Amino acid sequence: MHIGIPRETYGGERRVALTPTALQPLLKAGASVLVEPGAGLAAGYADEAYAQAGADTVADRDKLFAKADVIAQVRTLGANPDSGRADLQRLKPGQIVIGFAEPLTARAETEAVAAAGASLLAMEFVPRITRAQNMDALSSMASIAGYKAVLLAASVCPRIFPMMTTAAGTVTAAKVFVIGGGVAGLQAIATARRLGAVVSGYDVRSAVKEQVESLGAKFVSFDLAEDAEAAGGYARQLDEDTLARQREGMARAVRENNVVITTAAVPGAAAPLLITEAMVAAMAPNSVIIDLAAERGGNCELTRADESVLAYGVTILGPTNLVSTAAYDASQLYGRNVANLLRHLTKEGQIAIDTEDEITREMLVTHAGAVVHPRLRPDPSAERS
Repeated sequence: MHIGIPRETYGGERRVALTPTALQPLLKAGASVLVEPGAGLAAGYADEAYAQAGADTVADRDKLFAKADVIAQVRTLGANPDSGRADLQRLKPGQIVIGFAEPLTARAETEAVAAAGASLLAMEFVPRITRAQNMDALSSMASIAGYKAVLLAASVCPRIFPMMTTAAGTVTAAKVFVIGGGVAGLQAIATARRLGAVVSGYDVRSAVKEQVESLGAKFVSFDLAEDAEAAGGYARQLDEDTLARQREGMARAVRENNVVITTAAVPGAAAPLLITEAMVAAMAPNSVIIDLAAERGGNCELTRADESVLAYGVTILGPTNLVSTAAYDASQLYGRNVANLLRHLTKEGQIAIDTEDEITREMLVTHAGAVVHPRLRPDPSAERS
């Protein structure tokens, strides 16, 4: 079994799918690892490090795809629709592709991979079960995004985060409000607390309250009269009446804080709009909003993806690939997730696509020339109508 690690071609993507330290368990399982020249350089991993770990560097990308049975990427075609299209002609029937794939929104790209005969395993679809925890790349990357969001806010905000007592007097701590109590939100809360800020957090799922408070933050409640936890621990979309009540409470909370970090997202759907232009206008000048949902349209009405917007004296940032700014450690975590998945799939030295296995079944998007995931197949009742 040959595992190929190509260089990422998405603009600004510095991560690599497998790092040298992640290779040993794969090599012990009987796999050989092939690396495209410079694949890990942007993340801080030189070709020499891969060679020392036991990988072979191939001449170019064409040879890598031609020889590899498995292609391990950070961004497959669905998550890299422009530059990634060049790899379609390199895919071969029976080849396995692993990586982030945006399967719920990149339908045309998913169908193109299926037409090429490749089997696509989407890292977004790792099921949230105990057996798959060490493969959960969404959580790994979200943790880094939450951490980096706070550092970004601290660098932009003209206020310092901790309270300081000096000979010239006392400086009060900055107030940070984190919206969304998932992995990114909880990491943002923990990081802001470590920096000394006064932190509060909010989530539509009442079960998150204990986690927020365990980190030393105040949990903000808007009395929505319904819980919004969906299967797998994700938040579900709210109805219009509940959204209206949420926005009333949100306006008060946003106005009272110097920094707001938003992390609310619904898989496969546009990000919920939580901060309106009117709320931004009511914030104190020099406040900062970091919108981690910018790639899905943003939680703030004024967010522009990968741009810095100054409105009503408030700075609004919408980074879409903040994780890549910590590429060295992000690659370490992602590489472990991928390596754990590969070890799980390997049977007697070969990758086995076993659809009876829950992890494989939930992650498998394309196989044997077709789109096979139940969430992506056409609804038969819709076709009959």
